[in-house]
Amino acid sequence: MKTSVVSQQELFLDAAPSEAKESRGRSRLGLIVTGLLGGSLVALYAVAAPFVAPALRKICLPFVPATTAQVENVLTVLRARSGTLADIGSGDGRIVIAAAKHGFQASGFELNPWLVWYSRYKAWREGVRCSTAFHISDLWKVSFAQYSNVVIFGVPQMMDQLELKLAKELPRTAKVVACRFPFPTWVPEHTAGEGIDTVWVYDAKTFKSQLQQGMTRKTMQEQEDTSDIHT
Repeated sequence: MKTSVVSQQELFLDAAPSEAKESRGRSRLGLIVTGLLGGSLVALYAVAAPFVAPALRKICLPFVPATTAQVENVLTVLRARSGTLADIGSGDGRIVIAAAKHGFQASGFELNPWLVWYSRYKAWREGVRCSTAFHISDLWKVSFAQYSNVVIFGVPQMMDQLELKLAKELPRTAKVVACRFPFPTWVPEHTAGEGIDTVWVYDAKTFKSQLQQGMTRKTMQEQEDTSDIHT
């Protein structure tokens, strides 16, 4: 009987360290799994956030790559032009890179940092790194006064506000090329392409004159209203 009790005690003592080891192993495995899951979620957020964040803004400028026909149409309407060029919403940089290959000093403005980094790599690979620049920028916080050519892939909700911004900032010698959607009140100088590949070309002298005339009419109306109040 004594021998049996001792044997049971020995079995219990032998089993206790084994169970403790298994428990520690499960805890360690749980920590590893939790760490991997947490790391995966952080990585997923880092990748997805730049794409989702612009969609949460008041005016969304989604990334839709320019077609080959659109790029060709832009280059066609600007074939007699030179100097600086800004691409607003430059995406993967294809307009900027194509313009640089045609002699422009081209810059792209894009909110999505992943697209900007890819554009920089692509420009380096295509051999136009020195004549291109890509900026992680909100277009409403950038001045385009230094650019003589501007290309915009916009959405209808932003075009009326962008009209006012560009009319105030661009020099009178500038040209603006709108892709996919025209400006609401500007009169295009000419167009190229058809369907979704259509581009509209606007002359700064024309739309700046329209802005000046509008401001003059507004000032005159305000003066008339003030005069009516005093009389």
